Amino acid sequence: MTTHRASEAPADTAPPVEPAVGAALVLAALAGLAWIAGMLCTLLTWQS
Repeated sequence: MTTHRASEAPADTAPPVEPAVGAALVLAALAGLAWIAGMLCTLLTWQS
C-alpha cells in the first residue's frame, strides 16, 4: 500500500503586504475622522 504525504508548501517569495495594509487602514481611519469633523462643522454652521 502506498502512503500519501502532503506536498511541501512552496517557498514564500511574495513581498510582505502587512505594512501597506496597515498604512491603508490608518489613512482610511483618518479620512473617516475628517469626514465626521466636516459633518459636525456643517451641522454647527446650519444651527447658527
